[in-house]
Amino acid sequence: MKRNYKKSIKVFAPGTVSNVGCGFDTIGFALNEPGEIVIVSLRNDDKIVIKKITGDNGTIPYNLKKNTASVAVSSFLKKYNGRNIGVDIEIRKKMPTGGGLGSSAASAVAAVYGLNKLLGSPFKKNELLNFAMDGEAIASGGIHADNVAPALLGGITLIRDYNPIDIIKIPAPKNLYCIVLHSNVIVETKKARKLIKSEISLKSARKHFGNMGTLIAGFYESDFEKIGKAIEDEISEPARSKLIPGFYDIKNAALNAGAYGCSISGSGPSIFAFSKTKKDAEVIGKAMGKVAHSHNLKTKTFISTVNNIGPKIIS
Repeated sequence: MKRNYKKSIKVFAPGTVSNVGCGFDTIGFALNEPGEIVIVSLRNDDKIVIKKITGDNGTIPYNLKKNTASVAVSSFLKKYNGRNIGVDIEIRKKMPTGGGLGSSAASAVAAVYGLNKLLGSPFKKNELLNFAMDGEAIASGGIHADNVAPALLGGITLIRDYNPIDIIKIPAPKNLYCIVLHSNVIVETKKARKLIKSEISLKSARKHFGNMGTLIAGFYESDFEKIGKAIEDEISEPARSKLIPGFYDIKNAALNAGAYGCSISGSGPSIFAFSKTKKDAEVIGKAMGKVAHSHNLKTKTFISTVNNIGPKIIS
């Protein structure tokens, strides 16, 4: 494995929407914005050092065992035959933390993607997934790939199984626009997961499985009616909606404005909806924001098509 002589690299990794209604822990897709920027540099010793973190308002830890980027890098280096390699990490937060948009996953993905490039790509892109998942586990409290997989591989991803990890890429309709409304509500992923019931009724399970199949069919067929019908959640939304003031009012505003489905992105508080055009997306975003503001929420809206690339080198 020949090492690239470049000493430093800057990488962008995209934010993601996970669960996508009925796809709890199994479906996610990458956005064009927002995203994370991580700078990875090789050192002359064997230490991992987080040199700088900006844009996080002091919320992201410098502790190597609690930072998703450093944990992912450590996992990478352990697999890289234990070679004496040191790494400096600089994280530039360009997206909300704890917002349900995969910020922690993006940091982990950007870090290992950049390090792999610096070392001459000893691992294939999909082989980086386990390293990034190890980092993401620090934030979410468990091994979950519905943010990490789309952030790394781009597009819409379906996790068929975790043992071993089995990822299936799902085609995204070309004119699929996603509206994301992020608010100033603080939702911790670990706490949000604890709210979800460990068991659901047979009736709910049957409806949930039907929605999953319909959503996948909708993506393959570019059928927005099917996609809209399938964005229903029998598992996480009923529990997590309680953490977001006015959630169902915001959801109804999106649907009334013409959205094809609306639900919580990840653990929240971000809420996503789909549309066919950018113009429609802007109308839907304004409608969602107006209702959110009536519930005293401060919001920011992102509009994006599906990012089919994943991470990219900036410099």
